[in-house]
Amino acid sequence: MKIVRVGFDVPVDTLFDYRCDDAGAAEIGARVLAPLGPRNAVGVILDIADSSAVNLARIKPVTRILRETNGLSAEDIQLMRFAAGYYHYPLGAVVMNTLPAGLRRARATPVKSLQHYALTARGAALAVDSLPQRARAKRRMLALFQARAVVPYSVIAECTRTEKIVLKQLLIDRYVECCEGLLTSPSATDGGTAAAPVCPELTLDQATAVQALCADLSAFKPQLLLGITGSGKTEVYLRVMAEVLRRDRQVLLLVPEIALTPQLEATVRGRFPHLAVVTLHSGLNEGERLRHWLDAQSGAARIVLGTRLAVFAPMPHLGLIVVDEEHDASFKQSEGFRYSARDLAVVRARQRGVPIVLGSATPSLETWHNVATERYALARLPHRINNTPPQIHCINTRDARLQDGLAPSLLEAIGRRLAAREQALIFINRRGYAPVLMCHECGWLSACHRCSARLVLHLQDRRLHCHHCGYQAQVPLACPACGNADLSPVGQGTQRVETALAAHFPAARVLRIDRDSTRTKGAWQGMRARIEAREVDILVGTQILAKGHDFPNLSLVGVLNADSLLYSTDFRAPERLYAMLTQVSGRAGRGSVAGEVLIQTEFPDHPLYGALRDQNFAHFADTLLKERRAAGFPPYHYQALLRAEASTLEAAIQWLTGASEQAQNIADGVTVYDPVPASMMRLAGRERAQLLVQSASRNRLQRFLSQWRAMLADKRSSAVRWSLDIDPLEL
Repeated sequence: MKIVRVGFDVPVDTLFDYRCDDAGAAEIGARVLAPLGPRNAVGVILDIADSSAVNLARIKPVTRILRETNGLSAEDIQLMRFAAGYYHYPLGAVVMNTLPAGLRRARATPVKSLQHYALTARGAALAVDSLPQRARAKRRMLALFQARAVVPYSVIAECTRTEKIVLKQLLIDRYVECCEGLLTSPSATDGGTAAAPVCPELTLDQATAVQALCADLSAFKPQLLLGITGSGKTEVYLRVMAEVLRRDRQVLLLVPEIALTPQLEATVRGRFPHLAVVTLHSGLNEGERLRHWLDAQSGAARIVLGTRLAVFAPMPHLGLIVVDEEHDASFKQSEGFRYSARDLAVVRARQRGVPIVLGSATPSLETWHNVATERYALARLPHRINNTPPQIHCINTRDARLQDGLAPSLLEAIGRRLAAREQALIFINRRGYAPVLMCHECGWLSACHRCSARLVLHLQDRRLHCHHCGYQAQVPLACPACGNADLSPVGQGTQRVETALAAHFPAARVLRIDRDSTRTKGAWQGMRARIEAREVDILVGTQILAKGHDFPNLSLVGVLNADSLLYSTDFRAPERLYAMLTQVSGRAGRGSVAGEVLIQTEFPDHPLYGALRDQNFAHFADTLLKERRAAGFPPYHYQALLRAEASTLEAAIQWLTGASEQAQNIADGVTVYDPVPASMMRLAGRERAQLLVQSASRNRLQRFLSQWRAMLADKRSSAVRWSLDIDPLEL
């Protein structure tokens, strides 16, 4: 009797045994439909055995093996087993959550994902200029095919409805034909007709970096590409990718946020027009994500560009991993399966024996420490291309008379840039109109009743929003505490800054870019087009604008509210603030006009601002590392955080106290701290507390966590929800 061990998306560590006599080694990684409780559920076969610890009479047969798609490979499962073990999360849940939603249900998978469209000889002979000027969609579609010859379905699926109608007409007219099969090499996709893209000439720094990164592409080699903003890191990525693609291998390119994907995708597609490029991120609909995932798994997609979860994308011919902006906290999942995509990318590269490039202007201190200890190699891009770094100045706001939160010298600088027909960016990392609504009579503040946070005033919809749990409320007509009708917004958000700038510069075209204004699909792409077409004079934005964007006409960056992170209780706050200010400063002066950065602060002499003005990351990072070593913080110690939430804070603290007592008996070489309330003590109506453990040895900490987690699993409580966060980024 053959026993298959199946992982399901359930919060238990065990795999489930089923009978499946026709299963062989080839079925490991395959999806199955099997009875789980009162229903059938989709799971993945993760092991096959001849016997089971469960009574054979109780073992049920699988309903069926879902062979409509290929299963996960041994390499894919190996990575997921490591992730489940290191982050102490159920293996079945890890495996199932890495699959597209369409594969977590028992239904036929569309075969369109492996289709592509090819230009016929009749289509190749048709001149684009012979088409009427008004047939713009048809001209675009024909030009696309004549440039690429073969276009994957994944690309067609992202076209507009008009372009899809045009495609049908091209099929009817036999200018294009539908084909099936895999696009596995440049020669198979360019038809010998695609013109080679024009590559910019490399600077000496870039050429040196490319040579270093390409020195050995056949073995695991982690390398940091340290390049200041505007130094041409993307071009270095593309050159290294080209070398790997020439060897008929696949490339995985990870970015921290969806906002960075469209511009980078256009750049990559333009450089490799003959290759299939797919994206994997949460902005895709279910069908798009499934098609792209299948194209990556089949090898049809030669380049996979994605955010965090794409680190698990199945790629049978993987030859290179690139992690752009590797320092970004977005690479760490903050709920549920709390993994770090950057760290797993390094693990995956080691398992597959391929090189990995980590790129950043401000690497994480963990990565910088790995460079200092020679675990990682280092390539530098210390100079900007064709221009100099922006001049950074601090505006002392301690004695300044601010106008709507804006210093007079900043307003004057904006006016000068507008007069010169240049663009300005005002950066404030807080959306909404004002952080809080206040009654000056009794001191009432608009607080969220479900969270330890203030309700933010959003003026456009006249509502108060909680940015943590999503709760919304109408703006009260009078103070709920004393009845005073004179309620005032306190502080600044992007909406208030937008309103103030529109009043100060009535002739200027002001555009606000934050999570609220880019919520709808395609909104950000439209805004980018307006900025690049110089239809915008002043940009007001949050971190969406801080990294990865290249606006040649933007010459001034103003930063508001920078001091909010300066004296945070979080030991990572200086590192994050330096990285954020470096990134947003890098948006200025990327064209022919010299850039200028003005930071409003009450502490202009703070060492962090001095390091920023000198643009000396190495000195700043080395200073922080010395402080971390003295304090016993990462990367010199390894941490895990046990989080608990309950209906009352007392219940959460009491549960953690019991967990702490259990931990003391097995804490060999591990420090167990006392339970404390979380920094956000109440979230969505639940009270939260946490308990920190740390050790100077990663292996000791992992052994401890394995034993402790087993104890916690037996410590059942319906009143308390708990989770483990390994290598936490927020305490």
